[in-house]
Amino acid sequence: MAKLIERLNPMQAFKLKDPGYYCDGAGLYLQIAKGGSKSWVLRYTVNGRSREMGLGSFTTFSLAEARKRASEQRKKLSDGVDPIDAKRGTLLERRLAAAKVITFDKAAKGFIEANESSWRSAKHGEQWRNTLTTYASPVIGDLPVSAISTALVMKILQPIWSTKTETATRVRGRIEKVLDWAKVQGYRSGDNPAAWKGNLAEALPKPSRVADAGHHAALPWVEMGAFMRDLRAMHGIGSLATQ
Repeated sequence: MAKLIERLNPMQAFKLKDPGYYCDGAGLYLQIAKGGSKSWVLRYTVNGRSREMGLGSFTTFSLAEARKRASEQRKKLSDGVDPIDAKRGTLLERRLAAAKVITFDKAAKGFIEANESSWRSAKHGEQWRNTLTTYASPVIGDLPVSAISTALVMKILQPIWSTKTETATRVRGRIEKVLDWAKVQGYRSGDNPAAWKGNLAEALPKPSRVADAGHHAALPWVEMGAFMRDLRAMHGIGSLATQ
C-alpha cells in the first residue's frame, strides 16, 4: 500500500527541479514554480470549496517545519475554521490596530494644521510648535497618544512648573488640546492626562501661587525672535529702551 503521508524526504525535496506540485500527504505539497522557486502549500476543501494556502518559502521553512505548519492549519479545519479566512481576519485586525496608532508629535502636527488658519497670526502657530518641540517632544514625542499618562505629563511639567510657570501652563494647555483632538480622531480614549481640574490640580500648585505676582514671567527663549521683530517694528523711546 502506497504511503499516504510524509512521502517526501529532505534530500528528495531539495533535488526536485521540475515545475509542479509534489505531495507530501495530508494536503501538504511542495510547489515548484516555472522560474524554479519552491514553496510549501496546503490544499484543503471546506464547505465544498477547494482552497490553497501558502505556508512559506522552501528556503525559509524545512520539510519538518512545513509539516508542523500544515498540522496547525488542519487543527483549525477540524474546529470548523477556514485557515485562510482566519489569517485574513488576523491581518485585517492588525492593519486596523496600526491605523489607530499615532505619535504625539504627529498628533500635534495634525492639530496645528487643523486649527492654524483660525489663529490670530502665523506667530501663534510657531509658538505652539516651538513650545511643544522644546518641552513635550523629548518626553512623549515618539510615543503613541494612547500610551500617554498623567505621570508622563508630570515629567514634562514638574521641571518647569516653578521656574517657568507661565510657559508650563501654556505647555499643559497645549498638550491637553492635542490629546483632546487625538481622542476625537479615534486615536485614544478615556480621560485626558493633561487636564487640570480633577487631575493635575491635585498634583501641582496653582500657577498663581507659584508665579511672583510682582513681576512678569520671563519670556520663553523660543518666543524671543518673534518678540524682537515686533519690538523693532514699534516707534518710540520705550521700544528702544526695551531693546
